[in-house]
Amino acid sequence: MNNFKDSVDVEFAYKIRRALNESADKLPEPTLNRLAQARKAALARKKTTPSAVLAFKGVLAGSSGFSFNGPDSWLGKFGLALPLLVLVFGLVGIYEYEQQAQINDLADIDVAVLADELPPDAYVDSGFTAYLKRVEE
Repeated sequence: MNNFKDSVDVEFAYKIRRALNESADKLPEPTLNRLAQARKAALARKKTTPSAVLAFKGVLAGSSGFSFNGPDSWLGKFGLALPLLVLVFGLVGIYEYEQQAQINDLADIDVAVLADELPPDAYVDSGFTAYLKRVEE
């Protein structure tokens, strides 16, 4: 998709250049003289020493500009790792929740055993099943 857009942009630039070159031949002589003088003035004002310019990736014409959410920026890399971090924390949270639910279930069983009329030793006794069968009849 980007290659198509780039080729369309390049084709458009060529069309503009052709149109400007064709119309430059039709300009009157005074206009050409003024343009030449303006060019000379601009070249005279041009700095002779090159200056350093801090340019970020993507600031040239045709790009989307500097962005904090590109795949090469630290925020972009964090954005790629964020779903993984959320997944890990989610799985840890589910594990902890299940462990707590199991502890609560065991605590409920312990409370039921301790609150029952039978002594806890009756559950360990091998004759307890016989006792339960006799009580049910």
